[in-house]
Amino acid sequence: MAQEFASLGIVDVDGQEIDLTKLDVRTVTGRKPVKTINRKGRVKGFAKGIVEYTLSITVAVPLNSPEPDWDNVTDAKISVEEENGKRISYTGCFTTEIGESYTVDSEKMRDLQMVALDKVEE
Repeated sequence: MAQEFASLGIVDVDGQEIDLTKLDVRTVTGRKPVKTINRKGRVKGFAKGIVEYTLSITVAVPLNSPEPDWDNVTDAKISVEEENGKRISYTGCFTTEIGESYTVDSEKMRDLQMVALDKVEE
């Protein structure tokens, strides 16, 4: 039996929707171990930290429509919608790195590193 996968990924920049070809999400919890002086010589627990969401995305460069000014994106929304209707959105996204690549199929792709301020499961 075939598995079902998330089917749709979209970047929303100033009302312009752009389809994703690749999305990698890295979540850093920010938790830190608390080292105390104890007889067992082990970490006693952890301290809460600030969560960071780092996104690596790849989008196809459109030929017939203008591309967003990726250098100045400061409040984008990235959404992934699954077949069962579950939607995960990353809001307040801003770019930190921009690159480009070319594929075997002669497609020009834009590679972006972004940081999201929040993750919302809808």
